Amino acid sequence: METRHAIDPEAAKCFSTQEVRRHFLIQGLFTPDASKMVYTYYDRLIVGGICPAGTLELSVDEKLIGAPYLLERREMGVINVGARGTVSVAGATYELDPRDGLYIGMGSQELAFSSADKGNPAKFYLVCAPAHRAYPTEKIAFSNTEPLHLGSLEKSNERTIHKFIHPDGVKSCQLVMGMTLLEPNCVWNTMPTHTHQRRIEAYLYFNIPDDEVVFHFMGEPGETRHLVVRNEEAVLSPSWSIHSGSGTCNYTFIWGMVGENQTFTDMDDVPMSALK
Repeated sequence: METRHAIDPEAAKCFSTQEVRRHFLIQGLFTPDASKMVYTYYDRLIVGGICPAGTLELSVDEKLIGAPYLLERREMGVINVGARGTVSVAGATYELDPRDGLYIGMGSQELAFSSADKGNPAKFYLVCAPAHRAYPTEKIAFSNTEPLHLGSLEKSNERTIHKFIHPDGVKSCQLVMGMTLLEPNCVWNTMPTHTHQRRIEAYLYFNIPDDEVVFHFMGEPGETRHLVVRNEEAVLSPSWSIHSGSGTCNYTFIWGMVGENQTFTDMDDVPMSALK
């Protein structure tokens, strides 16, 4: 498991392009028949990806998490961004079509992931956070997610937010997770922007053609930086950082948050005049 240490905003101001990418960009999440897990010191968040050809069991460094199995004191959200696949949790099987999700509660053991067709594998994106209470494991069909329509074509930001794990839907201890789809001819997300002083957020960008990119903007409002992000790459957004993006085409991204609360609207808006 890869480890990422927390970075304070004063240090981030001095980073080169490569340093920004090394600390905040996560690549290679969906290597065929492999898993990748990144442990961060931002609220002890874990971000991962699994792309099984056959069946892959998920195991982690016991010393790093201080527990004999991953979810002894943790919970996990899973969203499939590939072809149809299956997640097994302590012997129970959940079939996930593309864009379906799964919440896995604290105390769950024996996690295994498989693809229906090894030639066209599933791609399971994982967000895992500490937990202090067990909630039931539950499948989240994309068709059953709560949609929220925002933006406009005139502002190039018409989009639909689908909430997967949230207090009014599939409940969790502290994890909040969902997916945002931008409409054709719309490229901006989360602008005007904001910060989350009480939460870290991670973005996974996908549905980006090979010859297109997204420019993810981060940093303090008065000290912005950008990351060039390609298909199926993720970005860590510390609580002090804005998190907006603009693509060379429309795209989709998954957001996952953990921290002090689960209030979706708990954000500190940044006026456009404050951005530099």
